[in-house]
Amino acid sequence: MIRKSKKIIAAGLISTIGAAYLFGASPLQNSQNQSSMSAKEKLEAYIKFTQILNIIEKEYVDDVNTSTLIDKALKGLMSNLDAHSSYMDKKSFKDLTVQTKGEFGGLGISVGMKDGALTVIAPLEGTPAMKAGVKAGDIILKIDDKATIGMNIDEAVKLMRGKPGTDIVLTIVRKKEPKPLKIKITRAIIKIDSVYPKSIEKEDGILYLHVASFDQKVVESVKKAIAEHNNTKGIILDLRNNPGGLLDQATGLVDMFVEKGVIVSQKGRTKFENVEYEAHKKGTDTKTPIVTLVNGGSASASEIVSGALQDFNRSVVVGEKTFGKGSVQIVIPVGQDEALKLTVARYYLPSGRTIQNEGVTPDIIVHTGKIDYSEDPVLLKERDLKKHLEVELSKLEGDKKGSDVKTKTAKAEDSNTTQTDDKRITEEMIYNDAQLKSALDILKALIITQKGK
Repeated sequence: MIRKSKKIIAAGLISTIGAAYLFGASPLQNSQNQSSMSAKEKLEAYIKFTQILNIIEKEYVDDVNTSTLIDKALKGLMSNLDAHSSYMDKKSFKDLTVQTKGEFGGLGISVGMKDGALTVIAPLEGTPAMKAGVKAGDIILKIDDKATIGMNIDEAVKLMRGKPGTDIVLTIVRKKEPKPLKIKITRAIIKIDSVYPKSIEKEDGILYLHVASFDQKVVESVKKAIAEHNNTKGIILDLRNNPGGLLDQATGLVDMFVEKGVIVSQKGRTKFENVEYEAHKKGTDTKTPIVTLVNGGSASASEIVSGALQDFNRSVVVGEKTFGKGSVQIVIPVGQDEALKLTVARYYLPSGRTIQNEGVTPDIIVHTGKIDYSEDPVLLKERDLKKHLEVELSKLEGDKKGSDVKTKTAKAEDSNTTQTDDKRITEEMIYNDAQLKSALDILKALIITQKGK
């Protein structure tokens, strides 16, 4: 059978070698091309590929043409390199152009491949996914009726995007849930604010900064928040559920608090991909204590920030281990309408450790949860004592007057309840977030130790 196809094989081999030249890698190059394979071994590999291609085209039960087979082979090739590399055909490349315009109908979640499963890195602040209850670490089993097993990230993202106002159902597997959950989400135009500064009730001088993603205005927004916050004695930098973003904003944020050294290095096979991003002394704050919050939804740029601040001993990192996405992808056009998204480098933190598949381990591990808190039931505060006695008296009397007192007292108590304020974190909110409570306690201890310096 192979002998019958010699002419076809020869033609296929010529086109395969020609394609190799287009990609800048001739099969006849020697070891100067940074390859351990000899020219002969490369040529044999190309011949084997072409032979198999022609056998499939001639003998497979369904009629398939060479172009279709090559596309399928390229998709399989790229997906087997790593979870973030992919081959984009004409439609996929066009979709990528649409995705980079900044506004799109979507869900507001960042996804990645973890242990071969499509995993939610994080739902973004204020988006339909977060409002519907999607959580970091959820494994997406199905998108509507399509199973995600064997699906790459680009295909999954394409399915989740759509016309604003349309519905989609995600079937997810969540840790500690006995069976898969179905979550219905309505797509919307995704517009994300990146920085949410807040003060903390009863804690003068402590600034809480929630960085939801690294867009082009993160450094500017953080500087503005610090300038507007009076007498900042300490900062809680919350990077939980931050899926990443722009590298220059991540390094710029670290640069605000570190005066020298390499913040992050990017290393690949070619010299062009080997880059170091250094800190600068000008305008650096090396005094204000910082505690950084991370979790499994912290990825990429947020891992660079938390890991660099940790390596420079500039911040105590609190929370749970991060996602572990520390690779660099570029889009390489192939012809007019197709492209490769290819991993070309990995990020390395100041200590030399990699983020990819490793993540950042917090200095102090604190899991999510609430902290039980109640005031002493016997020792009432003076402002509450009169109201309490009136209520108790009404219980004994059992008359209408007592009932009226009880009602009025309840209303009075309601009016004193702290209202939700998007610029302030209340004591109740702190006790409902064990990680934040731990971060606050650690920061207060750091501020105290600064007094003696």
